[in-house]
Amino acid sequence: MSKQWKMVFTVAVSIALCVMISLPGFAADKKQLKIWFWERDNAMAASWHAAIETFKAAHPDVEVLFELKTFEDMQTTARMVLNSDEAPDVMLINKGNATAGQYVKDGLLTNLEAVAKERGWDKIMSPSIQATCRYNAEGLMGAGDLWGITTYGEFVMVYYNKDMFDKFNLKEPTSLEEFEKVSDAFVANGIVPMTLGGASQWPATHNWFELVLYKADRKLANDYQMVAKDVDLKSEPFRFGTEKFVDYIKKGYFDPNVTGMDYDASNPGFHTEQKYPMLLTGSWLYKVVMDNAKFNWDVFVMPGKSLNTGSGGNVFCVPAKAKNKDLAYDYLDLVLGKEAQTLMANQGGIPVNADLSAIEDPKIKKLNELFSQLVKGDALAFYPDWPVPNFMETLGGGLQGLLAGSVSVDDFLNTISTEYDSYKK
Repeated sequence: MSKQWKMVFTVAVSIALCVMISLPGFAADKKQLKIWFWERDNAMAASWHAAIETFKAAHPDVEVLFELKTFEDMQTTARMVLNSDEAPDVMLINKGNATAGQYVKDGLLTNLEAVAKERGWDKIMSPSIQATCRYNAEGLMGAGDLWGITTYGEFVMVYYNKDMFDKFNLKEPTSLEEFEKVSDAFVANGIVPMTLGGASQWPATHNWFELVLYKADRKLANDYQMVAKDVDLKSEPFRFGTEKFVDYIKKGYFDPNVTGMDYDASNPGFHTEQKYPMLLTGSWLYKVVMDNAKFNWDVFVMPGKSLNTGSGGNVFCVPAKAKNKDLAYDYLDLVLGKEAQTLMANQGGIPVNADLSAIEDPKIKKLNELFSQLVKGDALAFYPDWPVPNFMETLGGGLQGLLAGSVSVDDFLNTISTEYDSYKK
């Protein structure tokens, strides 16, 4: 072949290669960041999505693959996903011994202790907020290394319709007795006091635990989470809470069709339809109520007790099998950053690193003030389904049985005690 033809051939091959490389099938693999979480239509979701957009702008060479999950789906599939090569780079995980703790124990998550110190996350999150992010070698929450980060706090409260209260000359209760008198007054006027999505297992666990806490102290709350040997789920606090819960069912505090509505279907009965004057649920619904309620409303924590259901939020973790851990850390920087955190506050959330001076809405200020009071008073008692694996199915399922009238108080206490005690050392 002549030199001239060699040159023509070489140029032709080069052009062909350039064309082929420019085609999608021949393009170099683009870096990807896979993010999974289940929150939607609330302050946390707004903040995290904003952080995704900021990440995209800062990393134009990275493709962000976001998947919206459901809480129930993540509860049942998280272990399988974490054990697979399909694990995302950033994954929201339910906090507590039964979930995050078990994944730590099984080696499925990345230890973030060193990364947190390097990037300053340990300074952003206060010690009490870090409790849901720290687990020891046995998977017990509150001690050990940092295995995730949380961007928010949360607590359970009662949302109430002030207009409906005013109609019947009712005031915000300041004791459990007053709460019951308010509820009885609504029942007497043909109104079901509270909406509850009993078809979902988890909502009723909050109603139940709030009642248990009337007879609990700080030691019991901590020991319960640590599955201490001397914790007896048939003792007075748990029996009191269960009997009160059943009493409320019998007195008509919940809709007769309570087990026919799930959480999402039941909430509009409060914030949109004004059918029910009260809703006991978490701060995660605050933004939804703000956006939907066209009436005067307010909130209160269940009155007359020293402890309250709540904690730091669920945990963003980096799976041990994540393929792009450094990119995951960059995203976690953003969700903890002032910009995303202040956005969360103004959307009605309870951030851990916001510029609170930028909050103007009085309702949002009250939300953050209530949480601050609980933190300062060491009042956060965590959640009742955390201590042992799959306890939500046992506890939540048992409460559904109580709501349906198919389970007795003794049967319920025996069932949850048997499950809980089986994990004692």
